[in-house]
Amino acid sequence: MGDIIPAPWGGHLVTSYNLCDQVLRNKTWQVPDSEWRARQGAATRWNASSSREMGKTLPALNPPHHTRVRRSVGNTFDRKSLANSKGSIEKSTEQLLDRLTEKLRSGRADFSSLVSDELPIMTIGEWLGLPPSDYQRLRSLTRDQVFSQELLPTPSQLALSDAATAQLREYFTAVIRERRRTPGDDPISEWLRTWDGLDDDQGAADEAVYFLSFLFLLAAPETTATLLSQMVWLLLKHPRQLSWLRTHPEHIPGAVEEVLRYDSPNHVISRVAAEDTTLGGAYVQRDQMVHLMVGVANHDPEQHAEPELFDIRRKAAHLSFSGGIHYCIGAPLARLEATTLLTSLLRRLPDLRLDGEPVWAPRVGFRRILELPVTRA
Repeated sequence: MGDIIPAPWGGHLVTSYNLCDQVLRNKTWQVPDSEWRARQGAATRWNASSSREMGKTLPALNPPHHTRVRRSVGNTFDRKSLANSKGSIEKSTEQLLDRLTEKLRSGRADFSSLVSDELPIMTIGEWLGLPPSDYQRLRSLTRDQVFSQELLPTPSQLALSDAATAQLREYFTAVIRERRRTPGDDPISEWLRTWDGLDDDQGAADEAVYFLSFLFLLAAPETTATLLSQMVWLLLKHPRQLSWLRTHPEHIPGAVEEVLRYDSPNHVISRVAAEDTTLGGAYVQRDQMVHLMVGVANHDPEQHAEPELFDIRRKAAHLSFSGGIHYCIGAPLARLEATTLLTSLLRRLPDLRLDGEPVWAPRVGFRRILELPVTRA
């Protein structure tokens, strides 16, 4: 239908890799921040309490506010931080594969619920210093909250998201209060120290740290769990490539990138025109939204030869972690979890097989495999 086409509900859909990349890197395109959301009116999905809350998180901030908040977290997942997390992720991975192996002794097992859903929440929960007893509840709340970030959420989905958002605010408010009393060397305590130096108002500092904690929790379990399940599903569907990877483990990082290209965990990234402009020959008015269909753009034949072919040997450039100043801050951690899991799977379960097709959640933007049945040959 073209590189950019009108959306039935207003705005435009962008499918070209180059146009999506151009918008993500061009500072004249903005994210739909809280001020933009307020201008859309009380009757719109943008005025739901969960949407307003998301409008105050880092991915929904424009400069200069974005710059200030982004600098406050520094190089969150730099090499040193990842090196410190690697041992813990490897330990969690081995524990989860122990559970999977035990379950497989009786035949069929659901890889998503036993492994993919668990590893990301264990990783981010431990990193934030949250009690393991809270992980199940937090994972459930993040699944409901993500509806506010969907392309066209229904009123009932927004209601779920609103309720989950309120509970997450209550949860992290209590965590921050506790870290005030007994600070540690965890990220939340460190953010409190940073923001106390940036803002004289302790309440404002606590609010800034709440939005950081809220964001890092939301960003980790949902999309990374999808990446892990899709990785296993695609590789088991392509046994020759999986066999080749087993003898060429140095290509594991490249295989992860091809999974991200082939089926991005998030298929839609939205931006707003800061001024009247033209994009790909289409006129876009100020304040009008464009939906960057990055799942489609990653299959653009102008960018990739034979884009519908899953090929772990290709150099898989993709937009699955966004781009520009809003490039996903947790991308290095997601990659580490995926490579760690795949490395262990190749070693421990060479006879793992699919036992049916995956079950997908009925979503547009945020992909999610609800069930991935596997067995052993």
